[in-house]
Amino acid sequence: MQNWNTLRIDPADGSAVTEYRIDGEHVESRQVRDDTLDGWKRLTPQQLTSHVVANTVVAYWLRRRMGVHPLVRACAQDSSAMEFERDRLAA
Repeated sequence: MQNWNTLRIDPADGSAVTEYRIDGEHVESRQVRDDTLDGWKRLTPQQLTSHVVANTVVAYWLRRRMGVHPLVRACAQDSSAMEFERDRLAA
């Protein structure tokens, strides 16, 4: 994976580091604790929307890397469509 598709946020207060990556039109995150990695989890449209509304560093990075229109589409995805896609991929 290319480095420009990943973002690592270290709060520098001893809490877990969070990594984000762009996978196609989806955004995933995972926690890094004491050199152990959680699995990647897809952010929900609500989580993406929260980042955009709060104008977080993650939102800024996503706008620069994905573009505004794909980010808006990712925020507006129907959760039932996402569940169908997840079930389809798991089968």
